[in-house]
Amino acid sequence: MAIKLAIVGRPNVGKSTLFNRLAGRKLAIVDDLPGVTRDRREGEGRLGDLDLELIDTAGFEDVRDESLAARMRAQTEAAMEDADVLLFMVDARDGVTPIDRTFADIMRRSGKPVVLAANKAEGRAGEAGAIEAYELGLGDPVAISAEHGEGMGDLYAAIAKAMPGVASEEVETPGDKPIKLAIIGRPNAGKSTLVNALLGAERMLTGPEAGITRDSISVDWEYRGRAVRLIDTAGVRRKARVEGKLEKLSVADTLRAIRFADVCVLVMDADEAFENQDLALGDLVIREGRALVFALAKWDKVEAKPERLKELKELAHDSLPQARGAPLVTLSAIAGVGLAKLMESVFAAYDDWNARVKTPDLNRWLEHMISRHPPPAVRGKRIKPRYMAQIKARPPTFVLISSRADQLPEAYKRYLVNGLREAFGLQKVPIRLHVRASKNPFAEGEG
Repeated sequence: MAIKLAIVGRPNVGKSTLFNRLAGRKLAIVDDLPGVTRDRREGEGRLGDLDLELIDTAGFEDVRDESLAARMRAQTEAAMEDADVLLFMVDARDGVTPIDRTFADIMRRSGKPVVLAANKAEGRAGEAGAIEAYELGLGDPVAISAEHGEGMGDLYAAIAKAMPGVASEEVETPGDKPIKLAIIGRPNAGKSTLVNALLGAERMLTGPEAGITRDSISVDWEYRGRAVRLIDTAGVRRKARVEGKLEKLSVADTLRAIRFADVCVLVMDADEAFENQDLALGDLVIREGRALVFALAKWDKVEAKPERLKELKELAHDSLPQARGAPLVTLSAIAGVGLAKLMESVFAAYDDWNARVKTPDLNRWLEHMISRHPPPAVRGKRIKPRYMAQIKARPPTFVLISSRADQLPEAYKRYLVNGLREAFGLQKVPIRLHVRASKNPFAEGEG
């Protein structure tokens, strides 16, 4: 049975872009100019195993006169009346606006299941707006990017939850996209040699000269039944040592590969690991929210291996604490040693990066953490954490709704993040925790 899904929201939040993506073809005109869509547009679409009857609506405006905008609003209201599920979109980059709040009141009064989507949430720029959407009182917002196709798995889960019994229990996320695996590191660390060893072929040019690879080269590959897109990147030196336009372009290409990767393997020569440039690259991966795996190359040349491994583990922990838990793998690419362990670590990090924690489980855990160690009082007033939810995966990102949110100490946030890692097995990836004051009109008072 197809689900009749009305995509609604104010002008220019990306409704037609999502309509086209779900329809699988460009049926609706898309432009940066607000108000391009004026009539209802209908089409068939699919998300995972969900068959959809899509309704793209005009941007909602709060007017009730004889104007064109008022007639467009009437068309939108008719679409809402006809739909099984309302997909209410807000712009994560603009944040919640007064018209969004007005529309949210109408959503609640409609009596229809509502899925709240915070669009344009790609990268870090849209995170704050996605979190702000909680104040609309429509449940957990789904952070998506209709343009880039991000968050479609989370959107699938939200629609399936709104229409229980329609979705197949076997399918959790739509599609089977390859894992985007970027191989990064300083020049001559052994990146291309590693890619060739994984592929079992001399696909990349290698040699003793530093800087042979200039472009980010991607190769589609399959490892034990899982699709992988391997991306070999140019070596990155300290900014002060980057010379010439060509090398600057190569570095920019590598940084772009990191931003669009799922997992980054930071390849380091075992004799020179965790130098300043390695630490800078590792920090960039974490700040971009990618999963990180450390690879110690040329391990066959290392003497006193147990002592050196212990030393490097301590160095990683002390020098890059924000990457605590990132797997560290020793390997010799030429000899083919350590490759299987590397890929196991990549898949484990990828699975953690995609992890979702159910909201009831999170709040039972939060209650336990607070009972063990309550937040401190600030100026004689207690801080009261009220509610926690995961707003997105890739990486796992959580929001804590609390009274006096801006006064919650950083040490307590670290306590919660460490607890999340321990309780839900999220050791291998960066975790983001945002603390926000409750503006939800249905939340209890601050008291």
